[in-house]
Amino acid sequence: MSDNTNKTITLIVATMGTFLTPFMASSVNIALPSIGEEFSVEAVLLGWVTTIYLLSSAMFLVPLGKIADIYGRKKIFSYGIIIFTISSALCTFSTSILYLLAYRALQGIGVAMIFGTCIAILTSVFPPEERGKVLGITVGATYLGQSLGPIVGGILTQYLGWRSIFLAIIPIGLLIIFLVFWKLEGEWAEAKGEKHDLPGSLIFSVAIVLLIYGLSLIPAIKGLWLLITGIAGIILFIWWEKRIKNPVLNINLFTKNRIFAFSNLAALINYSATFAVGFLLSLYLQYIKGLDPKRAGLILIAQPIVMAFFSPIAGRLSDKIDPKILASVGMGIISVGLVPLVFLNTQTHLISIFFCLMILGLGFAFFTSPNTNAIMGSVQKDFYGIASATLATMRLIGQLLSMGIVMLILSINLGKAQITPENHHLFLLSLKILFIIFLFLCFLGIFASLARGKTDNRETEGGQEAEDPLSLC
Repeated sequence: MSDNTNKTITLIVATMGTFLTPFMASSVNIALPSIGEEFSVEAVLLGWVTTIYLLSSAMFLVPLGKIADIYGRKKIFSYGIIIFTISSALCTFSTSILYLLAYRALQGIGVAMIFGTCIAILTSVFPPEERGKVLGITVGATYLGQSLGPIVGGILTQYLGWRSIFLAIIPIGLLIIFLVFWKLEGEWAEAKGEKHDLPGSLIFSVAIVLLIYGLSLIPAIKGLWLLITGIAGIILFIWWEKRIKNPVLNINLFTKNRIFAFSNLAALINYSATFAVGFLLSLYLQYIKGLDPKRAGLILIAQPIVMAFFSPIAGRLSDKIDPKILASVGMGIISVGLVPLVFLNTQTHLISIFFCLMILGLGFAFFTSPNTNAIMGSVQKDFYGIASATLATMRLIGQLLSMGIVMLILSINLGKAQITPENHHLFLLSLKILFIIFLFLCFLGIFASLARGKTDNRETEGGQEAEDPLSLC
């Protein structure tokens, strides 16, 4: 197979992989009220249908990224697609909320394998001068998945039931498996021969679980203790990683590479401030505005469609313009889009929500592709897998924190009550508090994005790559 052909197949596989998982996530968000009705669960437990999927992904992303560097990124990616497809089939047979949560956790492990390797494979195959373009395409595919998720998920839920969403995933998963095993050439094990840091992986995974579960239980004293223990676990993880020869996460990536550190911090803040917006608006549109799943999906599609259209443009621009500037502008646009959502009430016009989502989509597009390009352009080739996994972990931890904040505020205001007309005012109060918090976080993210320093992923005039900031590690 020619080099160009393999690059094309790689891009197709990566694009399909990055499309599949956000499609699933956004589809399930629109189906949450239907799931809650069938299993008779309150708002907080309903939030765990999304949260446990993210939590299991976050637990395994960094360890699996390192394992992929050692044993082969294609191998781990392949296992991830298989697990994701099988778990999707199992979700269709869920007979209780507990079974559904268990299968969603299994799905999250598959997602960790996919996202922990996908960007790394692309960065291994494509040269630096094409990196922004292909990353823009895959980010566009991510947002296309988010675009189609609400409308397709809404239609499937309304006419065939929420289980049909998981059933629809299976043929796409099988097609990706076929392409990977029969068409994709290469293994990309840049750190082959290194010993895997099992203790570090365990400490990291347990600490993440304690952090997020503890956050969901606050203000109970048990939640506070779990949160403190989780923070202590992260400190222990950092201490352990600094003292061993082959760490699962090279701490020098953060301490000696300013671009990498602040770009990941910006991603963490961005997703913390924005991920739960879709979840909250899905509930708002169906519970407060009385829309059916299909009509709610048509409103929510505004944001990811704009993201899908502008992400490749932003990716190409980041090959020519300092990604720091583009990402910071994107974060500023997101802040503008969040302001009107603070004032949501029963009388808010649907057109206003639609335009807010379009503004958010534009901001996401101009933040995500350039920020990803900055991160992957700041490390050497043998760190691609762990850099990709670290970025994905920042994204997932940000999403988890976003959902954790949501469950905390809902728990304080609604307790274990379901969202009914009698407590709509409490739900709207929760929305106001949450959007104020998210707006504040996003404003902080602008400064984190600007603090990274100059980022330039272009090649020098002599044809060599610009000096790699990680060379001093």
